[in-house]
Amino acid sequence: MKLCIIGSGLTGLAAAYHLSDTADVEILERSPELGGCLSSYALGQKTTIEKFYHHCFSSDKYLFQLLEELGINDRLEWLKGSTGYYVDGTIHPLTTPVEILRYPHLTLIDKIRLGLLVVGSRNVDAETLDDIPARDFVIRRCGEHAYASFFEPLLRSKFGDMHDQVSAAWLMSRVSIRSNRGVEGERLGYLNGGFQLLIDRLEAHLQARGCTIRRETEATSLERTDRGWQVNGTPYDAVISTVSPATLQAMGGPELPPVPYQGAACMTLGLVREVTDGIYWVNMKGDAPYGAVIGHTNFVTDGRYGEHIVYLASYYRGSVPENLEARMLAHFRTRFGVANTDIHWHRLAIEDAAGPVYTTGYRHLIQPYVKGGLYLAGMFSAPNYP
Repeated sequence: MKLCIIGSGLTGLAAAYHLSDTADVEILERSPELGGCLSSYALGQKTTIEKFYHHCFSSDKYLFQLLEELGINDRLEWLKGSTGYYVDGTIHPLTTPVEILRYPHLTLIDKIRLGLLVVGSRNVDAETLDDIPARDFVIRRCGEHAYASFFEPLLRSKFGDMHDQVSAAWLMSRVSIRSNRGVEGERLGYLNGGFQLLIDRLEAHLQARGCTIRRETEATSLERTDRGWQVNGTPYDAVISTVSPATLQAMGGPELPPVPYQGAACMTLGLVREVTDGIYWVNMKGDAPYGAVIGHTNFVTDGRYGEHIVYLASYYRGSVPENLEARMLAHFRTRFGVANTDIHWHRLAIEDAAGPVYTTGYRHLIQPYVKGGLYLAGMFSAPNYP
């Protein structure tokens, strides 16, 4: 059986890993690097850092199984992820119960309701919330003030002008996933050596099995034939697509429901000093060209990078906002008091189709995995929602 996989993100590479023992697998990747949003920058000869911030959760059982099969599960380390909120020029830590009680932008009633929402999220059947806007659900459970002061800035920073269309099913699933925390913070996983270790190990296994990996080769045409499919004019018995529905349809794939997608722009900076008060994840409230500042080296704290690593996370719809890189850098320097001499380097990674916007009614847009030998395995597929 000859199989084409479109895209070399973790989905594509994992599919190739599981199928290359019994099929002739060929991967098409438009970029020079493998890994998609899990790809990395090289920092020197032996150190890498992900282009887009990454960690894993204790519920990611299939990832753990893959790490074990690849012989690198011993490199998985469990670390504490602290959180905070930047409001009106001040970073407010929100990791411990005491810090949450001290947070001045929520009332005591707000905090009690928010706590009950988090605890209750573990028992909520998220699929029943598909048609309910996250805004309506939170206001009903926590009140207008808690929504406007806490949830709305988070939803707006991630989904922009579609924030009020996001499903409560998605929101409560995210709350549930992130509720695995103790008094010192959230329990999050990271690979010692970075997730590039996973990409490299997968590539080595695929090469050993004779899998063909074509870098800088974009899939531009897809055609149904009597015997299977043709991709870029080459015949295959089956195709696994990991790209967005719009991209797949543009190359000749089947007509699919219009799933709204958004892009991600992530700036990574190497700094002389730490700038987020020791906090890993700082959400931004107010007008900013990024929604969060992620202090990676406040999460991985053993000094392995020889500098402080920070991410600025931004999402957009359509094309990349004009002058985004310059605006992100200028805003960050001003808000966090960072001088030019404090910055060793910075790079901006862009992914135009980073993931769907999980709007109300999203479950009706999810398609079956297989359509006549074409397998749909992108971010819009069933395992990612709710």
